[in-house]
Amino acid sequence: MEERLQKLLSAAGICSRRAAEVYITAGRVMVNGVPAELGQRADPDRDVIQVDGKPLASRTEPVYLLLNKPRGYVTTLSDERGRRTAAELVADCGARVYPVGRLDLDSEGLLLMTNDGDLTQKLLHPSHEVSKTYHVSVFGPVAGAAERLSALRDLEGEAICPAQVEMLRQTGQTAELSVTIHEGKNRQVRRMCAACGLTVKRLRRVREHTLELGDLPPGKWRYLTEEEVWALKEDIK
Repeated sequence: MEERLQKLLSAAGICSRRAAEVYITAGRVMVNGVPAELGQRADPDRDVIQVDGKPLASRTEPVYLLLNKPRGYVTTLSDERGRRTAAELVADCGARVYPVGRLDLDSEGLLLMTNDGDLTQKLLHPSHEVSKTYHVSVFGPVAGAAERLSALRDLEGEAICPAQVEMLRQTGQTAELSVTIHEGKNRQVRRMCAACGLTVKRLRRVREHTLELGDLPPGKWRYLTEEEVWALKEDIK
């Protein structure tokens, strides 16, 4: 059955649909020996589809895993600057999986990784407003910090949705906050804290949508249970 090339590459675990468009535009995808075009459809049972000269593998079973990303790792499959990647930590999972969203170099915690391109697109689409909860250790004027962060509606001229913020503990000029956001703006939680005069000492994602980090050690990963996969998909149909 014919399907769009973007969907075929995503289903094969090569990349996300959005990244597939970049692959096609760059001439990295061939169909029956001819460079592919955006919007082109193909039948993997009939057509010869190649990416970077290699035949497209048959559809693989979807794999879903949860990684506790430590600091010092970038959430990419490779890094031109030679930095350590999240992909290295899950290299023994038996499949080529890619991160759903990002955690910056100095952030840590829950990172969902999968070869399910459809689920990835849904989780990242702004319309679904997938919630993400972070535990953030900060230094500075922490009195009233939860209220100030909750009241933010603008970051450097960019509108943001209100966050749910709770003070977990406070000692002098340090505190740990629980911050839940529903957007994926670049370094949003760090920028929010900076706007309130707070210096982030540690930022750890502990929950995303229906998934919880739990007591998984840093640098370790585990497969999602069938129940977790079902719950993850149920609210974003």
